[in-house]
Amino acid sequence: MNSQLLVATRKGLFTLERNAGWQITRTHFLGDPVSVVLPDRRTGTVFAALNLGHFGVKLHRSRDGGVRWEEIATPAYPPQPEGAEGPAWSLDQIWCMEAGGDDQPGLIWAGTIPGGLFRSDDEGDSWTLVRSLWDRPERLQWFGGGYDAPGIHSISVDPRDSRRLTIAISCGGVWRSEDAGETWALCGDGMHASYMPPERSADPNIQDPHRLVQCTAHPETFWVQHHDGIFRSVDGARNWQAIAPVAPSGFGFTVVVHPREPDTAWFVPAAKDECRVAVDGALAVNRTRDGGSSFETLRAGLPQEHAYDLIYRHGLDVDTTGETLAMGSTTGGLWISGDQGDHWESINNHLPPVYCVRFT
Repeated sequence: MNSQLLVATRKGLFTLERNAGWQITRTHFLGDPVSVVLPDRRTGTVFAALNLGHFGVKLHRSRDGGVRWEEIATPAYPPQPEGAEGPAWSLDQIWCMEAGGDDQPGLIWAGTIPGGLFRSDDEGDSWTLVRSLWDRPERLQWFGGGYDAPGIHSISVDPRDSRRLTIAISCGGVWRSEDAGETWALCGDGMHASYMPPERSADPNIQDPHRLVQCTAHPETFWVQHHDGIFRSVDGARNWQAIAPVAPSGFGFTVVVHPREPDTAWFVPAAKDECRVAVDGALAVNRTRDGGSSFETLRAGLPQEHAYDLIYRHGLDVDTTGETLAMGSTTGGLWISGDQGDHWESINNHLPPVYCVRFT
């Protein structure tokens, strides 16, 4: 059972403790935007990425649960060759971080805007751009979704084989590596994109997966919340099946999957495209327990009137038991459910906009 929650926001990082009744027990980097936080369960080390605008992206590490922090190396792009196509070779944001496997001590992965994947083999003391992906000719067709440049927001490390990686890019589709990033294959067959001309709607290289997750106990099963709905794969992300339209909306940004039950997943529906708020001003969570054949819309404890919350890609998490969920919104709301989403408790309504929630 996870007893601590980390909440990264527009104005700092907050630690909440279960034994304190899910109350804030510590604040970090108050006033600074924290784009993502990674608790490395192998070692207990915590990483926090800050996006300081004019002062650039910074990365910090704590080896004692957030009591003390040290600034460490930041992923950096090599000099851009003259005349190189595509976005500038310059770090705009660290959008996601994931730890390597148990057999890869010190390995940390970082996904960035403008679409580069970085690797550290020394817990963040140094970083290397994964050129095998960056140099793919397909990268020049990627484009930004909510940001001007494309970005890697999801990295999954297969628990059976740490060399097997699956990543998702907005907008650049889903990519898979069998050899720790030495080579890559594009694997978005079955996805479709209504924002493209009909002749290109099925092109896997221009898909906009908003978030990708993998079931820990059944790693062949992946779920994606896509710009055009929900997709599921049961063959290791090679092929995807569209889930039938879901009420009140199949649009959204986040998804989590139960760690042991591959058919159980949670989504947060939103009004599509320009609006991007809770549907009808009522916050809800959709849950399926049968692989997407049916969904329940869960509302107990969530605001149902004039609620214009949006949940970002990393704003929803499920703990290792599969029972407790945490959800943070763009309007600074934070909710906890201890019964798989049947009921929600408001923990705080006054946080800065929430970017990422992670159980430790």
